[in-house]
Amino acid sequence: MSAAPSRRTAATSAARAGRAAAAGAAIAHLLRRLGWAAIVIAGVTAVSFAIAHLLPGDPARMLVGPQASAADVDRVRAVYALDRPVPVQFARFVRRLVHLGPDPGAPRPHAGARGDPEHRSCAAGPFGLHLDLGYSFHYRKPVVDLLEAKAPRSLELALAALSVQLLLGFALGLVAAARRGTAWDHAALGVTLLVASAPTIVIGPALQYVLAHKLRLLPYDGYGVTAADHLRSLVLPALTLGLFGSALYARVVREELRALLRQDFVRTARAKGASRLRAFVVHALRNALLPLATLAALDLGALAGGAIVTERLFRWPGVGSMAVEALQNRDGPLLVGTVLFAAAAIVLATVALDLAALALDPRLRSRSR
Repeated sequence: MSAAPSRRTAATSAARAGRAAAAGAAIAHLLRRLGWAAIVIAGVTAVSFAIAHLLPGDPARMLVGPQASAADVDRVRAVYALDRPVPVQFARFVRRLVHLGPDPGAPRPHAGARGDPEHRSCAAGPFGLHLDLGYSFHYRKPVVDLLEAKAPRSLELALAALSVQLLLGFALGLVAAARRGTAWDHAALGVTLLVASAPTIVIGPALQYVLAHKLRLLPYDGYGVTAADHLRSLVLPALTLGLFGSALYARVVREELRALLRQDFVRTARAKGASRLRAFVVHALRNALLPLATLAALDLGALAGGAIVTERLFRWPGVGSMAVEALQNRDGPLLVGTVLFAAAAIVLATVALDLAALALDPRLRSRSR
C-alpha cells in the first residue's frame, strides 16, 4: 500500500528537479547572452566614438558659436574635456555613461541637475542613476533628450512596417506552400521576386506618386500635427518598408512549410487519420513560426534603430534621420548616441528572441544545459 505514494513522491521530486534544472539552464543561458550583449555594445561604442572624433571641425567652436572669443572656446573645451587626448575622453565617456547622480539616495533625481556642467547632459533614472550620452554640438541639447523625442517615432514606424511584413509575407508564403506547383505558387513567387528586386528608394517614390499624387489619399511626407495626421503620414513609410521586407518573409514561410510537409511526423499524422488541413496547420505551420519569429525580432531591432533611407525620403522625424543630420553636421556626440541606440535595440531584440525561443522550443532548453 505504501509503494504507490512513494512512487508518486519520487515522480514529484523528479519533476521538481527537472523544472529547477530547466530554470537554471535558462538563467545561465540568459546570463551568457547578456555578457555577449555587453561585449557587442562596448565594441560598437568604441568604434563609433573613434569615428566621431575623426570627423573634421571644432566641437567647442560649434557649441559657443563663431563669434565667441578664444577664452570662451578654451573654457568650453575644459568643461567637456575636449582638450584631453581621445583615449582620456573615451574613458570619461564610458565612466559617465551610467553613473550616480548628485543625490544617489533619491529614487528619481530632479532633472535640474543639468544646471551643473557635470550633469547638464544627463537623464535622471531610478535609484539615483544618470544616463549621459553627451551634449549635441549642433542642437545644443543633451543627446538623451533628442533620443527621447525621436525614438518613439522610430519605434512606431518599426511596429507598423513589421506588421505589414508579417501579414503580407505570411499570406504569400502560406498560399505558395499550400498550392505548391500551381499558378498560385508561381504568382506568389513572382510577386516576392519583384518586390525584393526593388529597393525602398524605388518603392517609396512609386507609392508617393500613386497614393499621394494621383489618388490624393495620403500626404507625401512629414509627421503631421494631430493624431489623425500621424496615422495618415505613417501609412506610406510603413508600406515602403513592409513591402520590401515581406519578400523575405514569404520565401522563408514557403520554404519552411515545404520542407516540413515532407517530414516524417507530418506523414505520420496523415497516416493516423489527420486531415490535410489539420496536418498543414497544426503540425507544419506551428513549427514554421520559430524562423519567422527570428526574422521579426531582428527586423524590429533594426527598424527601431532607424530606417535611414525611408525616414529621410518621407521626412519622418526618427532616429535614422537624426543620425544622417549628425553626420552632416559633424555632431560627434549625437552620432555616437544614435549608433549606440541602434546597437542596443538590436541586441535587446536578440536577447528577447532567445528567451522566447527557450520558452517555445523545449529542445533548445536541453541544448543550453
